[in-house]
This record gives sequence, structure tokens and C-alpha cells, in this order.
Amino acid sequence: MPGAQERVLRRRIASTQNMKKITRAMELIAATRVVKAQQAANDARPYSEHITEVIRDLAEAGTSVDHPLLRPASGEGPVGVVVLSSDRGLAGAYNSSVIRAAEREIMAARSAGRGYRLVTIGRKAEGYFRFRNYDIEASWSGFTEKPSYVEARDIAAKVSDLFTSGTVDTVELVYTQFISMGTQRVTVRRFLPLETEGLEGVDEDLGPSAAFEFEPSAAAVLEALLPRYVESRLFAALLDAAASELSARQRAMKSATDNAQELIIKLQRKMNQARQDAITTEIMEIIGGAEALEADKGDEDDLLLDRLDSDLFPTLQAAHQFNRHAHTHQETPS
Repeated sequence: MPGAQERVLRRRIASTQNMKKITRAMELIAATRVVKAQQAANDARPYSEHITEVIRDLAEAGTSVDHPLLRPASGEGPVGVVVLSSDRGLAGAYNSSVIRAAEREIMAARSAGRGYRLVTIGRKAEGYFRFRNYDIEASWSGFTEKPSYVEARDIAAKVSDLFTSGTVDTVELVYTQFISMGTQRVTVRRFLPLETEGLEGVDEDLGPSAAFEFEPSAAAVLEALLPRYVESRLFAALLDAAASELSARQRAMKSATDNAQELIIKLQRKMNQARQDAITTEIMEIIGGAEALEADKGDEDDLLLDRLDSDLFPTLQAAHQFNRHAHTHQETPS
């Protein structure tokens, strides 16, 4: 029994060591990629900031802000929910946190008597909501770890079309905001209509105060920049989500590696204990047998050979050969 237990423990230790190698490799890969993802997010941030500044300058020039993307929400129509998850798991609570936040938005819309339109990015969100029979308007996957502007443009076009066509009254963006390597925060942000704060024209008595001149006109430039503004906001969210996913995976794999090492130590201690128990049992059996032989050595009544007379041994041997011959004869087919 101790030997069987030791073999089971050896197999468990070997499998845990293999799992530790895998989690360690995934930790190192995520640590390498998260640096690049963070750099990509930082590189894309100036573009988003500058395009926001240009739109603000257009508003300060007295441009009339009249665009379908700025249509005010009525608060009665369906709510569009865009949820950014990952394509792969093994990232701790990254996916579950953002999915729960999106589900809360859907439940709030239902409680208010409003419908919803769900747009998923990443296989995890799509699989979760599809398994629970949610209506999915559109879904994208396959690029969550390394998003490009092309995917952001396609998604922004679809979401903008849902809003401008009146299918949804508002659009909420649910994603994980990357703050630092150790801090990521699930964020629910109004995506459409665009917030008009800072985009309104200045007081008519003061007149325009922008220091720029726009050609062909400020209104035409604004018309062209608003869709780009939507794309840049979505692209920034995708980059934040990618960096957050890799950071969460790095922490999760490090925790898994540490837990595997602790389990290996516990199993090794248990195996050593089982081995010691087996050795102790064997020693006790040997000592017990030796003591029994020592005790029976001087007791002639307990020894079979001592009770037999030496003259009976040939008779017993002949009887044994006869029984063996008879048994062989019975087994021979007639």
C-alpha cells in the first residue's frame, strides 16, 4: 500500500512540474508582450489628444455642432453595449470582470424598459453571452492581444451606423482601462452620442476665439474629423484592453507558477513521509520475524520438522510423488 501511494505521488509531482513549466513560459511571454502593448497604448494617446484638441478649436471658432454622432439621447430607446474581452483565457478575473459589468448594463436597460444591442469583441465575451442566449448584434475576435486601427475602424463604423440609424439611443463602451502594470480598472464609458462638453461654441457676444483658420470651412473639417474621433477613441480602448489583458495574464501565470511550486513541495514532503512509513513498516516486519524465529528456536514442539521422525521422511516423499503422478494422470485427456 505505501508503495502504491508513493507511485501516485510521484506521478502528481511530475504532472505539477510540467504544469509549472507551462505557466512559467506563459508568464514570461506575457511579460514581454505587455511592454509592447503598453508602448502602443502610449504611442496612440497623443493622436487621440490632438484630434480632441482640434475639435475643441473648431467649436471655439463658432462652428455649429450639428452632426448625427452628436444627436442628444432621449433616454428611452435601446442601449447599445460594446464589451471588450479577450480571445484566450488564463488571465485571472480579467474577462469575468468586464463581462459582469456589461451584463449589469444590459440588466439595467431591461429594468428601465429599454431594449439592448450587444456588440462583443473577443471570443470570451461572445461565448459567454451566446451560451446564455443573449442577442448579439455583431462580434469580432482574433486580434485582442494586438489590435490594429483597421479593426477599430470597422467596429466604429458598425457602432456608428447603429447609432445614426436610430437603432440604439445610446452606446456604452465596457472595457478594462490600463492605468499601470499593477492596476487595471473596468470602465463603463459613454461612447455615443459624443460628449459635447467643450465642443460648444463660445458666447456670441465674445465672438470666436480660435487661433486657427480652417479650409475649406470649419464645418467641413468637423464633418470629416468626428468619425475619426470615434475611431480613435475606440482604438485607444482596444489598446488599453490589450495591455490590461496581458498584464492580468502575467500576474495570473505568476500566481499559478508559485502555487505549483508550493504544491510540489507539499507533495514531496508527503511522498517522503510515505517512503519513511514504508521503510519503517519493512523494518518492523523484519524485526518481528527475527524475534519470532528467535523465540521458536528453542521450542521443538512448534517446529514441524522436529516433530517428524527421520524414518518417516522417505514415506512422505513417496506419498508426495504418488499424489503428483495421480494429479498429472487426471489432467491427461483420455
